[in-house]
Amino acid sequence: MEWSTELVKSYFEPHRNEKNALPMAKYMKNHFPFLGIRTPERRAIFRQLVKENELPSYDDLHEEVWSLFQLEEREYHYVAIELLGKFKKQLTAKDLNFCLKLIQTKSWWDSVDSIAPTIVGNIVMLDREAGEDFMKDWATSSNMWTNRASILHQLKYKENMNEALLFATLERHLASKEFFIQKAIGWVLREYAKTRPEAVWKFVEKTKLAPLSRREALKHFK
Repeated sequence: MEWSTELVKSYFEPHRNEKNALPMAKYMKNHFPFLGIRTPERRAIFRQLVKENELPSYDDLHEEVWSLFQLEEREYHYVAIELLGKFKKQLTAKDLNFCLKLIQTKSWWDSVDSIAPTIVGNIVMLDREAGEDFMKDWATSSNMWTNRASILHQLKYKENMNEALLFATLERHLASKEFFIQKAIGWVLREYAKTRPEAVWKFVEKTKLAPLSRREALKHFK
């Protein structure tokens, strides 16, 4: 069957669970209503949806993803991000503005953290020069979630980390009082420490990090 938002809803609506929906919404500070479909079940339904129906074309991708993002329930936003991720090998730096639109829409850590390290990170990895220019712009944004995405896009890079870009981005946000920025700084340093512990240790020792960022960064150091 041809992909549409109504098709997606036909798979997910029968699985509404009000008993789950209230605590799930509470966990997300009641920013969004939920269908009440927990992650393992949601992913299983999505796999079934993809198996039984054709994905939209790349030309229609933005429209279909955005349409899902307009629905109220948070699970549909997750499905939109999973759908975008299905096209990961086709996405280019030209798609980063659309990713930014998603990051800045109905923003919370769950959506931003699903987009930045995987989808955005993959795009930048494939086109470092153009992608990193975008990331430098995102790091200067007045939008906190965009800043968080610029910090976390290299989260999974390991030995492919652009260390100079990482540290320059973190230094730009050292004075931030935002919990989600301080947490992101610590998180990316903690992950990179698994690859280059000496570089992370040196950066932490010479940099005035927020206590939260420092604790997170050094979590696995003895």
